[in-house]
Amino acid sequence: MKSDTPARGDATFHVVAQDPPPTPLVFASPHSGIHYPAEMLAAAAVGPEALRRSEDALVDQMIAPTAETGAALITALYGRAWMDLNRAPWELDPAMYSDTLPDFAQGRSARVAAGLGAIARVAGEGREIYARKLTFAEARARVESTHQPYHNALDRLLARARATHGLAVLLDWHSMPEAAARTAVTPRHGKGCDIVLGDRYGAACTRKLTDLVERELEAMGYRVARNAPYAGGYTTEHYGRPASRTHALQIEISRSLYLDEKTLEPTGGLARLTADIGRLAAVLAADWRQLKPA
Repeated sequence: MKSDTPARGDATFHVVAQDPPPTPLVFASPHSGIHYPAEMLAAAAVGPEALRRSEDALVDQMIAPTAETGAALITALYGRAWMDLNRAPWELDPAMYSDTLPDFAQGRSARVAAGLGAIARVAGEGREIYARKLTFAEARARVESTHQPYHNALDRLLARARATHGLAVLLDWHSMPEAAARTAVTPRHGKGCDIVLGDRYGAACTRKLTDLVERELEAMGYRVARNAPYAGGYTTEHYGRPASRTHALQIEISRSLYLDEKTLEPTGGLARLTADIGRLAAVLAADWRQLKPA
């Protein structure tokens, strides 16, 4: 097993991969990082405990054992509130900055309007993060030090998978509040779900992948919904190009399955989910050839 994490002490992500890759699978966790730089905390109106509400807590731990099945792993080390890796890099809220943003900044998206751009305005419970205006120079530094290196590394992993196996399969792992999970509707179970599969309504991957993942998770006892309330973010949309042999699927897990949402402490469900994700990875590692066009 090879670790490709940059050797610098300020590394913002971690990669574990074999070369050449034994499978085309790439598992990512962009929101499970827990590090918040001192300069961010100095500018913040809230403490680390509020910032941590934005994290997909422990998702990196849940997917870590899948490397043994041949999947490549990439996980964020810095917190989502510092830089949201599942957003376009320049998806920035003009109201957060003391200077005028450049023309290429994307300040009109629904995510920016909700306070959840690449650099979030609000923490997990809707609290304003910053006590002062930021500068575009600060935003640019975060993009260049955190967003760009992560996505450059992810792009390399996918390119290597395509070169070796003829396709790449990206599973982008997240967790969602129980309140969001309760809003989903599934054909088999009605209101409420445990896991949401987001494939951009079929645009980001072959339906064979979504069907296979759904079937395996349902067989394990999970209630699975598709595309609502989460159809897939920037990563799924940006990389999911079935015609170019890259399939991307976002997987959202209800935090109530493994976490006390008030204390952020894990429950006994963490071990079960970790084992089940490992089982799913083993199935995908064995059956990925089914995903190729007939």
